[in-house]
Amino acid sequence: MPDECQQIPDQKELERELSEYLSKKYGCRIKVISPMMVPDSEESQLPQNRAAGVQNIQFDMKPEELERYLSQYVIKQDEAKAILATKVCTHYNRIRFRNRKSRSRNDHMLGRIKNNIILLGPTGVGKTYLIKLIAQKLGVPFVKGDATKFSETGYVGGDVEDLVRELLTQSNGDIELAQHGIIYIDEIDKIASSQNHVGPDVSRTGVQRALLKPMEETEVDLKVPHDPVSQIQAIEHYRKTGKREKRTINTRDILFIVSGAFNELDQIVRNRLKKQGIGFGAQIHSKADDSKFLRYAKSEDLIAYGFESEFIGRLPVMAVLDPLEVEDLYQILKNPNNSIILGKKEDFRSYGIDIKFEDEALRLLAEMAFSEKTGARGLVSVIEKILLPYEKSLPSSGVRTLVVTKEVVSRPQEELECLLEDPDNPERAEAYRHIVEQEKQVILEDIANTKKYYVEKYPLVFSLQRVELIVDNHLKTGLPVDGLFEEVILLYNQVRVFEADFYEKHGLKVHFNEEAINEIIGKALQEDTPAAAICNEITRDFDYGFKLIADRSGRSQFVLPKRAVTHPDLFLEELIRSSYRQVPITPSGLGKEA
Repeated sequence: MPDECQQIPDQKELERELSEYLSKKYGCRIKVISPMMVPDSEESQLPQNRAAGVQNIQFDMKPEELERYLSQYVIKQDEAKAILATKVCTHYNRIRFRNRKSRSRNDHMLGRIKNNIILLGPTGVGKTYLIKLIAQKLGVPFVKGDATKFSETGYVGGDVEDLVRELLTQSNGDIELAQHGIIYIDEIDKIASSQNHVGPDVSRTGVQRALLKPMEETEVDLKVPHDPVSQIQAIEHYRKTGKREKRTINTRDILFIVSGAFNELDQIVRNRLKKQGIGFGAQIHSKADDSKFLRYAKSEDLIAYGFESEFIGRLPVMAVLDPLEVEDLYQILKNPNNSIILGKKEDFRSYGIDIKFEDEALRLLAEMAFSEKTGARGLVSVIEKILLPYEKSLPSSGVRTLVVTKEVVSRPQEELECLLEDPDNPERAEAYRHIVEQEKQVILEDIANTKKYYVEKYPLVFSLQRVELIVDNHLKTGLPVDGLFEEVILLYNQVRVFEADFYEKHGLKVHFNEEAINEIIGKALQEDTPAAAICNEITRDFDYGFKLIADRSGRSQFVLPKRAVTHPDLFLEELIRSSYRQVPITPSGLGKEA
């Protein structure tokens, strides 16, 4: 119980968090103030060394929650997503549990094995993309390195400890945050030792040995001999203080993930299974099916491949990613979150051109990319090759919409000439409108399935019209749907806070109705400006006009419709005239209710 009590934040932090939550929940500014003073615990009287960056890490994320997030972006690879989500979440939850437990007693477990992970799979199946998504979701710094560019310490070439130092750069100098990062090393299969290697193994076994301590736990000095800047800083510090400063990063909580294609590892696994007398091992003969054997790989196979047993021992978790087939590549292009199509839309949108893709075109692109045998990377090269002439010519034309059809994919140059000759072709315009409506329905269904918690958590904020506003803005700008939901919550609260401030400043209550708020939010999103600024602009004369009305009729509350946002001057003028008709001037000069 005492350990749990120490987790309670102080009074000011509780008040701030409750105020923010209730303001978002009920759509108006709420400030929680408690007259009760919470006694400071011994911990609260200690210096607050916990960095803000570390506080943003989601240490308590559940594996199924992270797996669902990954599935929104990555097609196939279900087993790999499940393993990564589980072991990464366990790694950070264990850090949280250990930190909480060690506050009262320093009992770090000796010999604790980290959940370092090794990924096996061909190029272009999403290994790097998965790790980047995980790091982004958890809020931890991420560094990627290429195993072929490192050599054993002492030789010419990059030092594996440079990756640890790079984490500090990605953490903006926050050492504590850097100590909770993820280091991802690709092409790890390239440092497996050669069976006939002679002499010092600088680029292979030597690198494996250099990685042993960082992958487990060691102190990495931030100042290195080949960095003149750090040496000058050290000299300057010694000149000022007379003391030598030693800054290090501890790798105990840094998660290491390595990956590679591991060509010919499947043959090693296959031979082992044959020796063990497993029947199905002799049934698969085609080269295309050999990759299936990676799923049965063990540590002994990796050692036979050329890795040191100590190195493999520090990678206790293994996940295999499958090659991508035509249908997988097609589903990647169909995914509304895929960066390939979104990136190409952004390219054209930067010229004011909205590009859409027909379903048959996406399937044909997938078939062409599959023939290149480079996984998802093939999609990028195929799309770039086909659309490059359009990206060159259309910005100088009057064309502002482009529909990529199967004809555009199969004969791009001919279709480009037809488009430039007849840019206002009604069939193309109708095809564009049809695809826009299809995309809108797909996104609405996706929101209903994966984003419904926004509507459930903030029912006052997210009406059907406001959700459609988010979808329309997403289709127009390409901004992430999650980010737009968060932005709309912020904009809605700005409107409600403005209403409260208007009352405090002028003594008059104003309330924007739902249509007016939709108009404000839509305008704020379109102009990329705060809702409060729009409210201030449209109501710059409202206080004077409303006071005139209040003086004549005693009215102190005003409901502002959509017209008050779109035509504020006309709205105010009509409101004042209506007030004068209802309360005409009497001979005594006083207003009287008609």
